[in-house]
Amino acid sequence: QVQLLESGGGLVQAGGSLRLTCAASTSLMWRYCLAWVRQAPGKDLEVVATLAPAGGTSYADPVQGRFTISRDNTENTLALLMTDLKPEDTAMYYCATRSAPVSAMECPGTDYTYWGRGTQVTVSS
Repeated sequence: QVQLLESGGGLVQAGGSLRLTCAASTSLMWRYCLAWVRQAPGKDLEVVATLAPAGGTSYADPVQGRFTISRDNTENTLALLMTDLKPEDTAMYYCATRSAPVSAMECPGTDYTYWGRGTQVTVSS
């Protein structure tokens, strides 16, 4: 069982930045696929960024070049740096994980085992 707790959300003007953090109850984050997933009102879940055990990252097209995912194995945290925020980035942001081979460079799909409760990001125009 892995517990996840997100923080760092809030209200920001368009063009601004936010840094989300996810604290994990495991010291084995390097053995997990890690993801940030968002859900806007009335829309489906969208995986915005993933980080594989071997270090490979991927980003959804709408956030490519603006968001950066990273992990700190000593602090057991996952972060999402969001820059040049747009009103369409407004959503609840969730941290999610699942176990994966340590050699994995990709984390395809949306089937994650553990989820946090989310942190709200609101971008005003």
